[in-house]
Amino acid sequence: MKVIILAGGLGTRLSELTKTIPKPMVKVAGHPIIIHIISHYLKYGLNKFYIAAGYKGYIIKKYFKNYRKNGEFFRHKIFNKACNIAIVDTGLNTLTGGRLKRLEKYIDKNENFLFTYGDGISSVNIKELIKFHNKKKKVITVTAVRPPARFGELVIKKNVVTSFKEKPQTNKGWINGGFFVANKSFLKFINGDKEILEKKPLEKASKFKQLNAFKHYGFWKCMDTIRDKQIIEQILKKN
Repeated sequence: MKVIILAGGLGTRLSELTKTIPKPMVKVAGHPIIIHIISHYLKYGLNKFYIAAGYKGYIIKKYFKNYRKNGEFFRHKIFNKACNIAIVDTGLNTLTGGRLKRLEKYIDKNENFLFTYGDGISSVNIKELIKFHNKKKKVITVTAVRPPARFGELVIKKNVVTSFKEKPQTNKGWINGGFFVANKSFLKFINGDKEILEKKPLEKASKFKQLNAFKHYGFWKCMDTIRDKQIIEQILKKN
């Protein structure tokens, strides 16, 4: 199966670093975060990757020494595991849905493919995710995760704090954690470059009961801020 990584956004919430490099190229534990993301898929035997580049895409191309031409596969090794990578320029101002739509020609009719964002890491079991998607037979599956709490949590009984947790993962609600599996037919829900994936396309899939949720209870972290970067760095260094 092919894996698409959305790596073209401006990364404005991490502007301290993304003024000079695209967010997927921000280094954590010695390597760009996109390398850690690819490595996770490689663990499950997936080795064909399309990087949907945009903002400062030339930096991504420069990093991969074997890159030659837009949209063409080249060989690369990540942590001693071989893979095929193609970098596709999807435009500077294209939005998330539009970037995915731009890769339509690389996906065969009725083919299932995986995609995720270029700024989040997780311990999600990709093999189980694919198995779940195939079993449910819907157009698209999203990995649902518990959001981290914004503030610390106190459990109080009779004015006594019985539990104190600094920003725990909440037990209420689910959010989009990326790590999708979709059939090519999902791309029909996307109109063009200005389409935000998380709005009309996924809302339409939900409306037509074609959006499944694969619940992931394990580790998940998105790199939105410098603090997030520091947390991810600590986790990756501990393996």
